[in-house]
Amino acid sequence: MNELTLIVTELEQVFKRMNTDKLTELTTTLLESQRIFVTGEGRSGLMAKAFAMRLMHLGATVYVVGETTTPALTEADTLIALSGSGETKATLWAAQQAELLGSTGVAITANNDSSLAKVAQLVLHVPSATKHRNQGELESVQPLGSLFDQSVHLLLDAICLIYANKIEGAQEQAIHNHSNLE
Repeated sequence: MNELTLIVTELEQVFKRMNTDKLTELTTTLLESQRIFVTGEGRSGLMAKAFAMRLMHLGATVYVVGETTTPALTEADTLIALSGSGETKATLWAAQQAELLGSTGVAITANNDSSLAKVAQLVLHVPSATKHRNQGELESVQPLGSLFDQSVHLLLDAICLIYANKIEGAQEQAIHNHSNLE
């Protein structure tokens, strides 16, 4: 079996173990939110930023936590926090702040029992391997949290597809909002 087939096989195992009803629930939350904030560190942060870009293309008002132009979070907003372990300090702190402010908190994590999952109103459990290889995680031949990152990327793209299907003219909106400075 070649490496690409191995990766696809691992991804299939993650998605077979997931509660995909949560994708629709999360999409509804995003559509009802005034603004969307995303956060994550390292590679999870890169997945969060890619998601923010896709949502912006679809017309959402979205911000990346930690950027200089990110405004204050309010109770009308949703914070999406990504962390494989669910224990990443900066990500957890942002989720705790969202809870204190009365914002909707969403955790995307491989660890349902994590501190992040406990403070979120909605948890998207991604049953994959992380860099920690904790007991109960799916096994992976890939290094570190690659399987988590890949799974999250595809899941967030699926959410964008659900989101786009609920917006009339989504493709035109995405083309209109795509950068013209490249």
